[in-house]
Amino acid sequence: MDAPASREALELAGLDWQVESRNIYSGTGAMIPGYRANVRSTDDAVLGVVSDRYRIVQNEEAFQFTDDLLGEGVTYETAGSLQGGKKVWMLARLPRKYLIAGDQVVPYLVIFNSHDGSSGVKVAMTPIRVVCQNTLNLALNTAKRSWTARHTENVLLRVQDARETLQLASNYMVELGNRGEELARIDLSDHKVQEFINEFFPISEDLSDCQRKNNLRLQEELKARYYNAPDLEWVGKNGWRFVNAVSDFATHADPIRKTRNYNEKLFLRTAEGNPMIDKAYKMVLAAA
Repeated sequence: MDAPASREALELAGLDWQVESRNIYSGTGAMIPGYRANVRSTDDAVLGVVSDRYRIVQNEEAFQFTDDLLGEGVTYETAGSLQGGKKVWMLARLPRKYLIAGDQVVPYLVIFNSHDGSSGVKVAMTPIRVVCQNTLNLALNTAKRSWTARHTENVLLRVQDARETLQLASNYMVELGNRGEELARIDLSDHKVQEFINEFFPISEDLSDCQRKNNLRLQEELKARYYNAPDLEWVGKNGWRFVNAVSDFATHADPIRKTRNYNEKLFLRTAEGNPMIDKAYKMVLAAA
């Protein structure tokens, strides 16, 4: 996406529509008090039913503060919507690349806006390991991986919000680098790796034959990503290797059953933090 500003990015992604607040009526034609419907202007699609105190934040307004990041070298990559437009997102790439445990990692920001009342404007860190496109947004105790952003017409506050966003992003990447180096120093025996894999996909007596078969398949797939992935062949048998193998599995492996909204759920887990990757990180730290 080659967009000089958020408005152009929204236009290129087909997200330059408005949301209107409309009354809700019962089947008998009586207006329902206390609630309003958020409706997309282009096709009258209902995006959410919210309190009558809810303030709509238009897409252009939600992403406006990111324009103040552009002067710092941030570039828009792509934008899209989830759940039929209930959630809208924009992906921005930060200018600096980081070297973590010998790997080049590029930080991205995903900015979300919702029209179903589920959340305000939200910013999430999404660092990508360049060699394999794995996501590494670990849950760290010492730095936020997501935060809310103000939506304001005040230019000075928008600039301040942009600066705070860059600072939070920088803090996260520095801490991610520290934790990545720590993971690389934690050696893992093959036996310990198998213990971790068993914890993810147990093969126990109480499982049905079908469940055991599925878990055995998943175990083999995760093991293959740990032992045989070309992008990990130079990495020692350590925590960094295991977390990256789990990240690769969590974001790229085909599920046993692929539901209709699987890709949307995977995107949200990837952007906001995948519990499986977080669990792998915690398991490795506990084994140190």
